Amino acid sequence: MNEFRSGFVSFVGRPNVGKSTLTNALVGEKIAITSSKPQTTRRAIRGIVNTPAAQIIVVDTPGLHRPRTLLGQRLNDVVGNTLNSVDVIGFCVPANEKIGPGDAFINEQLGEYRRAKLIALVTKSETVSRDALAKQLVEISELRNWDAVIPVSAISGEQLEELKVILGQLLPKSQALYPEDMKTEESLEERVCELIREASLEDSREELPHSLAVTIDEMGPRPDSNIYDIHANLWVERDSQKAIIIGKGGSRLKQIGSEARVEIEKLLGTKVMLRIHVKVAPDWQRDPKQLGRLGM
Repeated sequence: MNEFRSGFVSFVGRPNVGKSTLTNALVGEKIAITSSKPQTTRRAIRGIVNTPAAQIIVVDTPGLHRPRTLLGQRLNDVVGNTLNSVDVIGFCVPANEKIGPGDAFINEQLGEYRRAKLIALVTKSETVSRDALAKQLVEISELRNWDAVIPVSAISGEQLEELKVILGQLLPKSQALYPEDMKTEESLEERVCELIREASLEDSREELPHSLAVTIDEMGPRPDSNIYDIHANLWVERDSQKAIIIGKGGSRLKQIGSEARVEIEKLLGTKVMLRIHVKVAPDWQRDPKQLGRLGM
């Protein structure tokens, strides 16, 4: 009889290759926010996947990039520390994009993480024909001697069960590290903050996504009611950004609140009253004290 296995897995790749979406699909619920904006993920988020033979802890991290701020450097440090400690690294390349210099650079960096077993994942497999998918699988196979190469689709679910089996087999023999009913280490407050930030990212101008942070003043169920009250702060770096977030007559902020509330109500399973205040913390990405106050 095979012994139970348990350990840590992290996915790497260029921005928007589907790392967070794949993490959510494997876990079976939304624990990591997703966005078309690069550098959406800001910290290591652990999602827990249980199978009959293994417990797979997927660590979703920020993408590796050339840092321009203290925040950017801290994000890179999170990635490096995570990859140095996981058991398996999955290198993600989308099926519908050619393998380019950015992929080659990340593949080269993988040689530094000698502890981990390396697999290659062709993501977004539902977007191309079988012939195009086969060609991409051949090209990624030629980059190095992988422990496994597998096409996956987080959208259609194709090969996700097979991926769980492969990941489980590559993990060390160990008892489960988390309770079987646990999906993530993230606190409820952290997950709510991320859902508000996710709603504020879309349709934002190019310079704005990196300048956004969210904190909670207070949250909890209203006495003798099925309503859950949340008072949140959405932080930006300049007054001009505050004006953008609020929008004409408060229209943009209202839209952000509406979109975030839908996702938070799914998470909590109850009606939510969400109040968001937009505040300015000048150049917080470069200020160690303000980074600390904003939880980074």
